[in-house]
Amino acid sequence: MTIAGSDSGGGAGIQADLKTFAALGTYGTSVLTAVTAQNTKEVAAIAEVPEEVVIAQIDTVVEDIGAQAVKTGMLSSKSLIGNIVDRLEAWGIPHLVVDPVMVSKSGVPLLSRDAVATVRDELLPLATIVTPNLFEAGMLTGMDVHSQEQMEEAARAIAEMGPPVVVVKGGHLEGTPVDLVLENGTVHWLEAVRVDTQNTHGTGCTFSAAIAALLAHGCSNLEAIRLAKLFVTNALQHSYRIGEGHSPANHFAPLPVEIAERIRQPA
Repeated sequence: MTIAGSDSGGGAGIQADLKTFAALGTYGTSVLTAVTAQNTKEVAAIAEVPEEVVIAQIDTVVEDIGAQAVKTGMLSSKSLIGNIVDRLEAWGIPHLVVDPVMVSKSGVPLLSRDAVATVRDELLPLATIVTPNLFEAGMLTGMDVHSQEQMEEAARAIAEMGPPVVVVKGGHLEGTPVDLVLENGTVHWLEAVRVDTQNTHGTGCTFSAAIAALLAHGCSNLEAIRLAKLFVTNALQHSYRIGEGHSPANHFAPLPVEIAERIRQPA
């Protein structure tokens, strides 16, 4: 299940998550937190879904269909986060992947500044895995995060907030894109080839959704993260141009053999 905002351009948010779930052989459900008017160039408008409707979506889906794994994306306000935390605690979700979305690709704020503390203090203690980029890691910790050494320092600070696994995404650094995975105090560095493309809209959403889908398939935390990174790289390599701004990755590109074999049975 994804708890996130809608992207009318279809490249990020709920739309990217559901495409990822489907591509990875899982049945996806969705809880809409906000409606955005956006395309590949801009976010033109945002309307938050009433909190009672968000709560009702969670309860209605889980009581009938259930959820082997949940990911969160755009949550916008501290009050909404508090209500989502309450429902996730009540239902006892087995795996929670938190993508602490704060700013859109075009620079529009998607999380109020006073809600950052609520993410840190209430949502992260519930998380199985949290996936901040460099900017988000800096916002959560109050640190400058511009190097691999600072990534590790930030990851350890975020782990103190509760999540057993922290992924600090290093794609915005120069050179080979390297993500840091901190699991129970142990650091792993995951490298990938850098794909020369501007078709990067929604890659953070896609990565966290892929982790959730692979956890639902029974992957270990580290395996889910590694295969999710492979999924995103493959989707970038097979992307194509849509619109005049940052196009999305191709969620339905032919899967790498390693992923296809791992998800042979639907989840």
